[in-house]
Amino acid sequence: MASASSSSSPSPSPSPSWSVGAAASSSRAKWLKPKVCNQFLDLAPLNSLAWPKRKPSISCSLQIPIKQHSPLPTTAATETLTTKTKTISVTLPTPPPTTPPEREFPSPSSSSSPPRWNPFQKAAAVALDMVEAALISREQQHPLPKTADPRVQIAGNFAPVPEHPVEQNLPVTGKIPDCIRGVYVRNGANPLHEPVAGHHFFDGDGMIHAVTFNHDASASYACRFTETNRFVQERALGRPIFPKAIGELHGHSGIARLLLFFSRGLFGILDQSKGIGVANAGLVYFDDRLLAMSEDDLPYQVRITPAGDLETVGRYDFTGQLKSTMIAHPKIDPVSGELFALSYDVVKKPYLKYFKFSPEGIKSPDVEIPLNEPTMMHDFAITDNFVVIPDSQMVFKLQEMIRGGSPVVCKKDKVSRFGVLPKHAADAAEIKWVDVPDCFCFHLWNAWEDTENDEIVVIGSCMTPADSVFNECDEQLSSVLSEIRLNLKTLKSTCRPISPEAEQVNLEAGMVNRNYLGRKAQFAYLAIAEPWPKVSGFAKVDLSTGEIKKFIYGEGKYGGEPFFVPRDSTINSGREDDGYIVSFVHDENEWKSELQIVNAMDLRLEASIELPSRVPYGFHGTFISEKDLEKQACISTSSSHQLPFCVKGDSTRGIVRRYIPGDNPL
Repeated sequence: MASASSSSSPSPSPSPSWSVGAAASSSRAKWLKPKVCNQFLDLAPLNSLAWPKRKPSISCSLQIPIKQHSPLPTTAATETLTTKTKTISVTLPTPPPTTPPEREFPSPSSSSSPPRWNPFQKAAAVALDMVEAALISREQQHPLPKTADPRVQIAGNFAPVPEHPVEQNLPVTGKIPDCIRGVYVRNGANPLHEPVAGHHFFDGDGMIHAVTFNHDASASYACRFTETNRFVQERALGRPIFPKAIGELHGHSGIARLLLFFSRGLFGILDQSKGIGVANAGLVYFDDRLLAMSEDDLPYQVRITPAGDLETVGRYDFTGQLKSTMIAHPKIDPVSGELFALSYDVVKKPYLKYFKFSPEGIKSPDVEIPLNEPTMMHDFAITDNFVVIPDSQMVFKLQEMIRGGSPVVCKKDKVSRFGVLPKHAADAAEIKWVDVPDCFCFHLWNAWEDTENDEIVVIGSCMTPADSVFNECDEQLSSVLSEIRLNLKTLKSTCRPISPEAEQVNLEAGMVNRNYLGRKAQFAYLAIAEPWPKVSGFAKVDLSTGEIKKFIYGEGKYGGEPFFVPRDSTINSGREDDGYIVSFVHDENEWKSELQIVNAMDLRLEASIELPSRVPYGFHGTFISEKDLEKQACISTSSSHQLPFCVKGDSTRGIVRRYIPGDNPL
């Protein structure tokens, strides 16, 4: 039973490493067996090469090479796979009677034809595949760190799921509040194929889970892959072929994988010209479009259909205006309606650019931010008049791969700092840098201006060790909600925990009421990341007093980012905390998932929606109101992306096609 409580006792210590499900005590992390394993195989012929595989320790969906996941019977059976190299007999056990089997694993939403190569390309592909097979065989002679071991990173409910078509009229316990009418969508990493080498949880293909709230208080659910350029090509080839930025690009083998990648591009075996991103991290609804993002590519537009399904429209470059990548956490000013964003480059200068879009989607010129080296910048903040840019100790050093290490490192002799730049600056001349030593915030929750003291107040979770998510370490991870003050006159800073030490818990992933973004807010709603990296509940934190009130999901239940939906979307309407928290929750005892709706004022569970499919732990989401969906543009600016059931309309930014959700297409 979920419960709400006020924090008054010391928090439990987080597990000492970023291992999924539990801390690994040995140098070689053990595979953590999930409650139920997907029982799916691809019965199509495998690749002609005998790909080396790490020896599995349990039977699981990730241990069998898959091209597309085909459903098999849930009763005990034996199937035989015949390849050119060997025959494999696999016994499929009957699931325990108390645990329902996974649903059928349908093919991805659209089919891809096998690539058509000329004889020269075929020969090159075979040769490069042989090189890769030898590379994998060599890699297997060395243990993987826990931060790159797929048996750790995607075990349990971090494991991938198949797509699920729309299912209507889901069982609802309680009453869905009247103000929640629209669609809640959440992004996450969900690898289509079994990893052949190293894999970090952040490396998976993007999958969006959507719950639609209808007029009659009924609800539907669907989940779909975001069909990126990378995803479409790997689906056609039947295996992963693009390098994984965190799990594979380390040491000499990482350099070899980059050479393989560029060689395949040179021979036309793959096409990286249309992006290599996975679009698995952030979601934002802007310019009448739902955009899925990861900072390694342009955003991808995803259309929400009248039935509540999801369709990938394609990469969205704002009518050719956006020519660089965009970070996964752009900010929409609730007053002006503008969107503010950053773009960073890990190879060449300028390493960082700032830009904004008008509410109509018109982009400003880029402002080049001077940095001496490429810095990992996952998030930033805005105020009424400024943007706040973190320049932390986490940097990209590709030369570290030559030394056998990871290209993402914590530069301990670097002093972290924040840059404060006027929102409408034409260049970086007005930026003011303020040092904040030993401060790394993976996420910033809000910022505002304290005009009486000439300070910018920044709210973020300070994480130590800074590189614990990317590199294996024995030190316990700590993520402390903190108030950082940047004095624009003295260029000095202060940084303090918001809550007393006895009440501190690891807080990561969350938000403030979006109507207060960039303005002083009283409350933040943040995931309780304990036992790390699972989320046992969420905290409502009073940012002025430090008081923490907790909502715990219950024994064996874990969730993700809590998302605040205000009762009234109008700015300055009523109480700041008058609204509801929505979050996916998974019961690891029953192996079932649900969407919980919690009253944000008194932390009382209002409703629970039983979901027809397991929802893995994921990343960030957003809520799109019914009113906003009525204006949804269901096409990109390219006429080649036309979708059915829409009517043409005039637009200076291309063909726009709209629909009314829940009604007949217009």
